[in-house]
Amino acid sequence: MRISGLYLKNFRNYKEEKAAFLPGLNVICGKNAMGKTNMLEAVYLSAVARSPRTFKDKELIMEGAEYSTIVCQVEKKYRSHKIEIHIDQRGKKRVIIDSIPVNRAGELLGILNVVYFSPDELKLIKEAPENRRKFLDISLSQQQKSYFNALSSYTKALKQKNNLLKTGCHGKDADGMLDVWDETLATHGATLVKKRFDFLSSLAPMAKEIHASISKGSEEMTLTYEADYETTKEGILNALLRSREKDKKLQYTSAGPHRDDIKIEINGKDVRKFASQGQQRTAALSLKLAEMKMFRQETGEVPVLLLDDVLSELDETRKEILINMAQSCQTLLTCTEYIGERSRLFTIENGKIIDIKDSY
Repeated sequence: MRISGLYLKNFRNYKEEKAAFLPGLNVICGKNAMGKTNMLEAVYLSAVARSPRTFKDKELIMEGAEYSTIVCQVEKKYRSHKIEIHIDQRGKKRVIIDSIPVNRAGELLGILNVVYFSPDELKLIKEAPENRRKFLDISLSQQQKSYFNALSSYTKALKQKNNLLKTGCHGKDADGMLDVWDETLATHGATLVKKRFDFLSSLAPMAKEIHASISKGSEEMTLTYEADYETTKEGILNALLRSREKDKKLQYTSAGPHRDDIKIEINGKDVRKFASQGQQRTAALSLKLAEMKMFRQETGEVPVLLLDDVLSELDETRKEILINMAQSCQTLLTCTEYIGERSRLFTIENGKIIDIKDSY
């Protein structure tokens, strides 16, 4: 899988620009605030229909413009696809796949698979559980549409239930409605948890092997799915019922798969509490590289690797491992300065590609 071309119009600081990428390493170089990350953001948006940086699509439109357009040409093993995304001033997003408009952005998932790695990925390791759930949700949604469908249904039901809790629900009628939403949450929640468990059981040994390689065998990384209920439909339903009175007071749903976590340990110790920043970076890198392997195993295609200004954050060992991985698949890498070979180098200045050089 690779991107052969990218067209941007009125996207962030790009007035109008085209880029043709090679199958291997593509380096996007320039000073800070020139638009390097914006190009990766456009590719990520083409893959999952959402930005990794903002929830407000209007922010993606160039200042003073009425709309923004992204066109991404994707080459896969047996066919090619053209993805178009149009955003207007209302923040409304239109997705067109191979000249056919689609009603749901979820229909985009799986056409272009990406793994995104930036300095912010440390949040995946050391910050709140929602960052680790997001990692699971985005990766699984790209690999399995059935997961995305279950996640969408679960999220909608959760929103409806929380709205009911906020209105101050009392009496039998309110409890009857809560019963309906809890049944829906338990049904779709059980699907989510089963798929997360299966994913993690395959991902964990890959991450363990990669982490051991990076640490030269001195560290053992383990991943454990954490849920404070029995992970069946009945177990989720029981947890929701147990927390109902508390949830009425809190005015939100405090139990269920939307509260789960991944426990990440190195040599038996929780990385959030006991690991150094270097160990946390290694753990994040191990997870992302394992995710790459999972994509190949599950889909038969190698995803596009997006590396946003990460080289400066890594020591020489981690940097070498990452560059080797980057040269084994199509990679878009941003940096302020790159000294290396076997790449296509784009120089960016104020939202324009001012130079392209190939070094092979």
